Amino acid sequence: MRAEKGIKVAVYGAGAMGTVLGAFLTESGVNAHLISRNREHIAALKSDGATVLCVADDTEKKIPVTALLPEETSEKYDLIFLMTKQRENKKIAEFLKNYLTDGGIVCTTQNGLPEEGLCEILGRDKVYGAAVSFGATFIGEGKVKLTSALSAMSMQVGGYRNDNAKLPLLAEVLQGIGALCGNMEFLKTTDNLAGARWSKLCINAAFSGLSVVTGCTFGELSKRRKSKKIALGIIRECLAVSKSLGVSVEPMQGHDLKKLLGQGGLFQNLKGKIVLPIAMKKHALLRSGMLNDVENGRKCEIDFINGVVASLGKKAGVPTPLNEQVVEIVHGIENGLYEISYKNLDFFA
Repeated sequence: MRAEKGIKVAVYGAGAMGTVLGAFLTESGVNAHLISRNREHIAALKSDGATVLCVADDTEKKIPVTALLPEETSEKYDLIFLMTKQRENKKIAEFLKNYLTDGGIVCTTQNGLPEEGLCEILGRDKVYGAAVSFGATFIGEGKVKLTSALSAMSMQVGGYRNDNAKLPLLAEVLQGIGALCGNMEFLKTTDNLAGARWSKLCINAAFSGLSVVTGCTFGELSKRRKSKKIALGIIRECLAVSKSLGVSVEPMQGHDLKKLLGQGGLFQNLKGKIVLPIAMKKHALLRSGMLNDVENGRKCEIDFINGVVASLGKKAGVPTPLNEQVVEIVHGIENGLYEISYKNLDFFA
C-alpha cells in the first residue's frame, strides 16, 4: 500500500486545471476529493468520472473520482490544493481553514503572487505554493482538455516564508503523477518559492496577458515577430522588478531567464527570439484561461498577473510600460472598448 493512501487531499476549485490535477492524483493512488461550485460538472464527475483529453499526446483518460460541492464538504484534509481564481481568496481561505487537520496545509497553484494574502488568514506555517507549468481548457460536465504535452507538465512546490516542514508531504502526494505521465521531471521542490513564482509570472505576464489581447495560442505568440518582441520585453520588465525586490528568479523550462534576457543587448535579443518558440513548443496549443473568461463575459485575473508587476514596479521605481499596456487593453476588452485581435499589438508602439 502506498503511503499516500492515508493522506486526505482536496482540490478546491476543480475547473480545468483542478480537474486534471485531481484526476491524476486519484489515478496515482492518492485519496483526493475534487471540489467545485459548478453543479453540472460535479454531477458528471460523480456519475461518469473525469475525462481528460490529452490533445498534445492524442490520448484520452477516463478516471473515476470523488467529487463534492463545497456544501457537501464534511471531512478535514491534510492538504488542500487551492485552484480557484484569486478574486475571492479571502472568503475562500476563511472557508478552507475549517477543513484543515491540525497539521494540514493549503498549497495554492494560483498564478501571480497569492501567498501573502492567504498567510494573513491561515498563518505562514500552513501556506505553501506551486508554480504549475501545464495548461488546460474547461469543456464541462466532467470533461477537460489538457493542452500541454504530458512530458512538459511540471509543478515546483515550496513553503512561503516558513520552514518547509510539510514539503515532504507535498512531495509524497505529487510524486506519483510523474510516473503516471512518464515524466520524472514533473515534481520539483524549492526553498526559493518567490523565485519560482516570479519565473512563472514572467511567462504568465508575457503569454497569458498577450493571449487575451490577441486571441492567440502560446505557440502562435512565440512565433510571430511582433508578439515575440513584445513578450520578450514583458519578461524583461518582470525580471527588472523581481531584481529590485531582491528575488532570485528560478529557471523556467530549463532556461535561466536572467542569463537569457536580463541584460538586454543585441546578442540576448537574438538568442531570446530563437529560444522562445523552442521553450513554448510543448505548450504551443495553450491559450490563456483569462482569454476563456473574457470570451465568456467574465472578468479575468489580469490585475493579479500583469497588474501586480506594474504595481510592484511603480513602488520600486521600475518602469513597466508593456505590462501596463496589457492591463489597459484587457480591461478595455472586458468593457467592450476593444475587440480581441492581433491588431491590438499596434497599441504597443
